[in-house]
Amino acid sequence: MIYVFLQEGFEEIEAMAPVDVLRRAGAEVATVGEGSRTVVSAHGVKIEADLAEADVSAKDAEMVVLPGGPGTKNHEKSQVLRNMLAYCAEKGKYIAAICAAPSVLGHMGLLTGHSAVCYPGYESELGASHILHDPVCVSGKIITGRGPGVSIEFALKLAEILYGPEKSQKIRKSMQCIRTSAG
Repeated sequence: MIYVFLQEGFEEIEAMAPVDVLRRAGAEVATVGEGSRTVVSAHGVKIEADLAEADVSAKDAEMVVLPGGPGTKNHEKSQVLRNMLAYCAEKGKYIAAICAAPSVLGHMGLLTGHSAVCYPGYESELGASHILHDPVCVSGKIITGRGPGVSIEFALKLAEILYGPEKSQKIRKSMQCIRTSAG
């Protein structure tokens, strides 16, 4: 199971792009409402999460995904999420975070010895060994992304990691995510 945790004030595209792309890849994905199944995004969109925090089982977690946004600090209020992240790190499960959300991993010490990227201005909160400026960074079992504009690339990278480059490319093509060279 891939769990996408939704906190009050999450960035919509950072949450929904991974849900969409991973479901296209055939993954079992569940959104998890932190504090309540009904969660309000950064731009006032109400989302009814698939699960409440009480319904989450760390033992069946294949990956945990954290969207960022102005409500990122709300992630740290969830003891269920903190326990899930610690479990995933200990058991070698995948952890993905985008935008400001890699700071949550940094505050927990999970980025020590890793490379990471984040939304500009959060670098000092990462505690990563190397801070890169790529759109998406894979360092061991941790995947980080810079922000809303790279949400599809971030999601496609998650699909590639779980299902291989051929599946990811097939989804890229079907979604018309065509790379162009800047001139």
